[in-house]
Amino acid sequence: MYAILDIETTGGKFNEEGITEIAIYRYDGHQVVDQFISLVNPEKDIQPFVVKLTGINNKMLLTAPKFYEVAKRIVEITKDCIIVAHNAKFDYRILRTEFRRLGFDYSRKTICTVELSKKLIPDKPSYSLGKLVRSLGIPVSDRHRANGDAMATVKLFKLLLSKDSSKEIIKGAIKSDMEHRMAPKLLDIVEQLPTVTGVYYIHKSDGEIIYIGKSKNIKKRVNQHFTNKNKSALIIQKDVVAVTYEETGSELVALLKENEEIKVNKPKLNKSRKRTLFNFGFYLKELSSGYKTVIIHKVSNVKDEVPLMTFTSIFEAKNALYKMADDFILCHKLLGLSEAKKNCFNYTIDKCKGACIGKEPIEEYNTRFEQAILKYTYQYPDMAIVDKGRSVDERSVILIEKNQLKGIGFYNLNYQINHLSVLENIVTPLQNNGNAQHIIQSYLRKRKVIKIIELKT
Repeated sequence: MYAILDIETTGGKFNEEGITEIAIYRYDGHQVVDQFISLVNPEKDIQPFVVKLTGINNKMLLTAPKFYEVAKRIVEITKDCIIVAHNAKFDYRILRTEFRRLGFDYSRKTICTVELSKKLIPDKPSYSLGKLVRSLGIPVSDRHRANGDAMATVKLFKLLLSKDSSKEIIKGAIKSDMEHRMAPKLLDIVEQLPTVTGVYYIHKSDGEIIYIGKSKNIKKRVNQHFTNKNKSALIIQKDVVAVTYEETGSELVALLKENEEIKVNKPKLNKSRKRTLFNFGFYLKELSSGYKTVIIHKVSNVKDEVPLMTFTSIFEAKNALYKMADDFILCHKLLGLSEAKKNCFNYTIDKCKGACIGKEPIEEYNTRFEQAILKYTYQYPDMAIVDKGRSVDERSVILIEKNQLKGIGFYNLNYQINHLSVLENIVTPLQNNGNAQHIIQSYLRKRKVIKIIELKT
């Protein structure tokens, strides 16, 4: 659990500042579950430059509660929480100073979103809250007021959690949480999980992730782990103390995220993912006649060539080839789907234009063949695959640049994403490996996404 906060102060000498406004959002990693927002009477004057910056003046605070009147609420809402703030050293120091004046030793673990952003979103020209969130497409209002800045920090932290592929933030939170409570029962864990699409992480008491999975119904899938009797399920039932999750909305995003994070975290019960997800591939070939075709080969037998498309089995590969032939009127004989000595059977029923007997012009056939390859690989070299988001006003996006997977992200529907430069700011980078390519191409062959956008460079 996190307490994401922002504090406005009077300004002044170090450790002599007073709080003028505080906003705290208790955040469970997915949504705000409690909040506290209040002006505070600091019992001292506000520095003129601070009045100009925040708009908070002395008159506004005359009837506001003094710190000792809100101290109990602050303790309650931040109990068992990690304090999260943009420049956490400042906010945490101010809080501790105020509590120290009351004779109370206030102590919490902290996370600074400035430092976290520098680690997870490097090379930004500025890490000030306003400039950073605007560059990431995060809406912000009431800048330099506690409520506006705290809510912007909530949204930033949510983004940072999704970018943390190694799950260091979550693992630290689990470890901290287990120091304060007894291990929960399996039923309690399941009851706290949602029935949403996403990736889930099964943790031991030290925060270590022992299993990563994806599901269209996280609650149902985790319940299966807790009720099955196979070897890995029994280990999970013995060791689990917490299950965390990340909602993705899109199943394709969940598949890619699962693939990436298994490679990064190497959970001991995900050993099967060490192998590739595919065994067969399409390889481009130009026949002596000049017509283009593809050959199906076992990937392990071809070392010096990258397959155009990959498949789990030979049957899946052949089915895709048949569909491609039907969709684009391609010749079964040239594709190796017919052993006819002269024309293929499809030519006799007007489903082949005669490439098998040299009747169709080579250029016309090859143009159609290339269109088929584009449809079944990546439609555009630079594109955004847009699918469901985590809420009705959000979409997920997968960025492909120069036919290479660059990353995944989420954006608000009000945000325009038709330029590469815009998308590069909001996506979490992913490795462009064979498994990721296979996941995307296989998914797009079988299922629909909301839309695919060709991007401008």
